[in-house]
Amino acid sequence: MNVLRDIISCISEDSPISEVRRGLHWTAVVSRRCGLASTLSHGGCSHGKSDGMEGGFTEMTALELAKLSLEEQSKKASLGIAAINSLLDVDPEKHAGDDGLKIVKDMGKGKNISVIGHFPYLDDLAKDAKNLWIIEKQPQPGDHPEEKSEELLPQSDIVVITSTTLINKTLPGILNLCKKGSVKMLLGPSTPMAPVLFDYGIDILAGSVVTDKETVLRSVSEGASFMQLKKRGGVRFVSMIKNYDDIARRLA
Repeated sequence: MNVLRDIISCISEDSPISEVRRGLHWTAVVSRRCGLASTLSHGGCSHGKSDGMEGGFTEMTALELAKLSLEEQSKKASLGIAAINSLLDVDPEKHAGDDGLKIVKDMGKGKNISVIGHFPYLDDLAKDAKNLWIIEKQPQPGDHPEEKSEELLPQSDIVVITSTTLINKTLPGILNLCKKGSVKMLLGPSTPMAPVLFDYGIDILAGSVVTDKETVLRSVSEGASFMQLKKRGGVRFVSMIKNYDDIARRLA
C-alpha cells in the first residue's frame, strides 16, 4: 500500500535489531525502541512447507525488516509493522495518554459510530451513541459481518478502524467507503504514530508505546492479551489528533 511506503519513507534513521519476539497475540521488534504489532497468521504455508519465516531477523536492520510490511503474507507484514513501530520516534510525554475509545465516547454522543474490529469495553461506548455498529471478519453475537461495511460506513459519523487493517491491507477499501466529513480513527497497538497517515484521511491516531521493554517481551512470549500487557504496566496509550477544532465542527 502507498500508505505503508510513505510511512517507511518518513523514517529518517535506521537501527540494528537486538531482539524479535513472535507471540500468540503480539509480535515485538526491538531496535531504537520496542515496537508492537498484532500477530496475524493468514497467508502462511501448510503441509509442513517453509514460509520463509525461520529466524535471521536480528541479522537485518529494522528498516530492512520494516519493508516486510508491504508483503501480502500477514505473518511477514506483522513483523514489518512492529519494525516500523520500533523506529518511529514517539515521546509518550509529548502526546495525550487517553484511550482511543474514551476519545470516541466523549465526541460520539448521539452519533452513528462504526467500529471495525471487536475491541474490549464497546458496551460502554454504545450507551451514548445513536447507533454503534461493530463490523468484524469473524463476527461475535451482535456484530455485523464485513460485507455490511458498504451499507453502514456511509451512514457513520465516526469510524474507528483497527490498525490490523494495515497488516491485512484492507484499510484503503474501508476509507473509500467512509462518507465525506466523517471522523476516522486508527486504533490499536499496531498503529504507527506517523503524521503522514493524516494525509490519507485519518483524523486521530490512537496507539501505544512500550514503557517497560522487559515486561512486554516476557508478556509477548507468554501469549498475553493487550489488556494484560497494560495491566502489567509495560505499555501506555498515546494519541495524536490532526485538528481537534475541525473535528468538533464536523460533529456539531
